[in-house]
Amino acid sequence: MKSVGELCEVFRAEGLRITPQRQHIFSALDQLHGTHPTADSLYAAVVDELPTISLKTVYQTLNDLVRVGELTQLDLATGSFRFDTTLDPHHHLVCDDCGAVFDVHADFDAVRPPVGSADQFAVASTEITFRGRCNDCETRPQDPHNNPK
Repeated sequence: MKSVGELCEVFRAEGLRITPQRQHIFSALDQLHGTHPTADSLYAAVVDELPTISLKTVYQTLNDLVRVGELTQLDLATGSFRFDTTLDPHHHLVCDDCGAVFDVHADFDAVRPPVGSADQFAVASTEITFRGRCNDCETRPQDPHNNPK
């Protein structure tokens, strides 16, 4: 992920205003790098320092970052969209108990579409999501009444 200053320059080049709220969001994203935050978790990370910030501002800034190619929006069926600051190709591990998301860097050449499908479809990207239980959840007994996030 780019630094706060670099993201400010990207926004300026796109004609987007640089506000204190956006700078706080950029800084929080830098601190949360690799955690795949939701808009709500990002909001929680900045609201103490900037109590006047709105959740709408967080969503708009995240959407702008996705639009300019500085974030990826992920739908990993964890209840909310997650935002990924790692832009190089990779896959994900998702914990079915706590909802934690981890990056997996794997050989993309090992995954190919079925033979003959190239005539019908041009593959632009590959996304694989592995599901299971993270180490923290695996060491705790599974509660059959607990609904995963």
